[in-house]
This record gives sequence, structure tokens and C-alpha cells, in this order.
Amino acid sequence: MTVRLVEAGEVTLWSEATGDPAAPPLLLISGGNLTAKAWPQEFVDRLAAGGHRVIRYDHRDTGRSTRRDFFQHPYGFDELVADALAILDGWQVPAAHVVGMSLGHTIGQLLALDAPERLLSLTVMLGGALDVDFDADIERAVKGEPPTGALPLPTARFLEMLELMREPAEGAEALLERRVAKWRLLNGEGVPFDADEFRRRELLAVAHAGTFEEPVVHHLIPQPPVARAAALGRVRTPVLAIQAMCDPAAPPPHARHLAGLIPGARVAEIPGMGHALPLAVHEPLAAAICAHTRAAGT
Repeated sequence: MTVRLVEAGEVTLWSEATGDPAAPPLLLISGGNLTAKAWPQEFVDRLAAGGHRVIRYDHRDTGRSTRRDFFQHPYGFDELVADALAILDGWQVPAAHVVGMSLGHTIGQLLALDAPERLLSLTVMLGGALDVDFDADIERAVKGEPPTGALPLPTARFLEMLELMREPAEGAEALLERRVAKWRLLNGEGVPFDADEFRRRELLAVAHAGTFEEPVVHHLIPQPPVARAAALGRVRTPVLAIQAMCDPAAPPPHARHLAGLIPGARVAEIPGMGHALPLAVHEPLAAAICAHTRAAGT
């Protein structure tokens, strides 16, 4: 593994590469308020063994990247897209296969619209199409209102997770257990939850960031205008939309909805997978991604 600090305007982004430097590059974009370590090392190793040089990075305001007061230095998705491009520039990568989850799902779509020449392929998971207003959907779910369209709202488990994160926790042990409890809810009931596995993973994330406190800054970022979804019909990047079949945030058929907006986009369903990356889903998930990147070519 090789670590590199990348300058992106006024911030510095921590990044790391795994795998053969001569292999086709694959950029991982993590979820909101998460660091590069949200991609488990075992999963990264599978992607590298599948023939990729895997690059992951800390979003601004997370991990070892620059952290600043959001209200003094506000930003939105334009800056987060620019950060992803800065990572590619920092590693001298003209174009890469890109995999985005949750917040990275949205960033991936915007990259396909705004910088298609930098993408060899795109895989997105654990999120929704640009025409989905998740903030409004969460509000409807909280109020017990029905969805306005055919797509389901976030589930009760997701709402329970939001409530959990609002509860106070004091001290390292309490903060750690809250982090584990969050993943228990997001993991869903489709695959067994191994608390020890996630506790070890969270301790690695804590050691990487230097704090038990989790950032919440990315919840302050306004979503891109839903009108941008109309441009997805012009995307020519090979796109794979992965549907985690037990995702409490973006349940089926969110992936099929996105695929219907992008010409030629494909869907892969991962049985039992929730809004998390437990060891139990690594093999089928990595296989789906690597099959997609091979089909797209280098």
C-alpha cells in the first residue's frame, strides 16, 4: 500500500493505493462522513486480486484529510466531485473505474455527467438516482406518510439509526458501541451481523481519524437539484447499479430505477446485503464489480 496526500484547492486529501501500479485503476468513493477505511481492507484486497490498482481516500472533513468549520468554509457536491477528480490527478490517472456507495453513489452520477472522460466505468450502490429527494423521503417516512411515487421510502431501521445517532454518548466505549449499533441497524436482517467484526473495523477507523467522534458535516450539504437527473439519459459510461436487497436506506427497486434512466446500464442484485459491507457480502459484491470492469475494458 502507498499513501499520498493530494492537494484539492484549499484542502489536502489523504489517499492510499493498493495493488499492482500497472493494473487498471479503480477509485473507491465512500459514503457521507466516512473515511477511506469505510472500504474494508479485505474487500479492497479482493478488488486488487481481481486485477485493479485500488485507490481510496478520505473525504474532506473526515479522517486525515483537512477538517474545517463547515459554516466558515461551506461546500456542496461540486466540491466533492472536484475532490474525486483531484485524487485521480494526484495519482496521475487519466481515467479510472469508479465505485461509489451512498454519498459516493451521488458523486459517481455527477462524475458521469460532468467528467465522463475520466471514467472507464461506473458502479454505484446504496443510494438513489439524482431525481430522488432523500431528504423529503426521510421526512415522509418520519411522518408516516406514503411515498409520492413508485419508489419505497427509507425503512424503520433507517429511521431508528437516525434517532440513535442523535442520542448522547460520552466516553470512548460509549461512542464505540454507538458506532457498532449504527452498523447493526444499517446491516439489516438479510445477513448475520457480527458485532466483533464491526467493532474491530470501527477501532481501525478511530485509529485512522484519531477520534471516536463521528463527523456529521456531510448531512449539511444540500442535495443536487433533482432536475439534473434528466441529463442521465446522455450518459455513455458503462454503468452498473448494484441493488443491496435489504438496504434500509434505498430498498429495491432503487437500482432498477437508476438503470432505467441511463442507456445500457445494468443491475446486479446482492441478496441479503444491507447498507453496510460485512464480510458475508464481499465475495459476490467484488465479483459483480470486477465482471463489470472487465466488460468495460481498460
